Amino acid sequence: MPDGRRVLSLQFAESAGLPLSVLAVGAHPDDIEIGAGGLLLTLARNHPGLTVRYVLLTGSPERKLEARKAAHAFLTHVTDANLMIDLYDLPEGRLPARWEAVRDTLHSVARDFSPDLIVAPSAGDAHQDHRVIGEIMPTAFRNNLILNYEIPKWDGDMSRPTVYVPLPEDLARRKAQLLDSCYPSQRVRDWWDAELFLGLARLRGAECHSRYAEGFGCSKMTLDSSSS
Repeated sequence: MPDGRRVLSLQFAESAGLPLSVLAVGAHPDDIEIGAGGLLLTLARNHPGLTVRYVLLTGSPERKLEARKAAHAFLTHVTDANLMIDLYDLPEGRLPARWEAVRDTLHSVARDFSPDLIVAPSAGDAHQDHRVIGEIMPTAFRNNLILNYEIPKWDGDMSRPTVYVPLPEDLARRKAQLLDSCYPSQRVRDWWDAELFLGLARLRGAECHSRYAEGFGCSKMTLDSSSS
């Protein structure tokens, strides 16, 4: 059991009798699942009525099919009516040059969807596409809790998380299995395997007194200490 003095249970909108809503944003197919797949599996399992909007800014037709399959697989408990999947056609690897298009896309999402929780790339990510999204997110979503996920890669830019989400072992292993089954196009990559995904989850788990966990950054959070 994690140290209770350091664990905060966030009920989000459910404290007001409303279902929880989540926005998941990625630059490329598989970003969301690598960075926050365990969190999504946990929320889908534990929060009936969960609403999720799944937004990807780039991807080939083949990769978009994989992403759509992954969204349904990771959010299998979310009804079709509560799962919105937005797949855009911005050029992969060139999002900095399309800064205005990225900004306009994210601001458009923000105008009609204000979720309780957002998961998105970090502004400190070494990949240029991730970084641009991470920089724009706080300007588009000024009143929402944003957790910035981490993605292991060649660049060696792993973060020091400030927020941890402990994962039951079955969900940590389910995440690794679903990544492999939903994204067969990525098996050619020398870093793509369950050992990497579970290894990172084991390390983050050790940092928060859990067997497995996902780690996130959070640049700003408002704590409501009222009793109502």
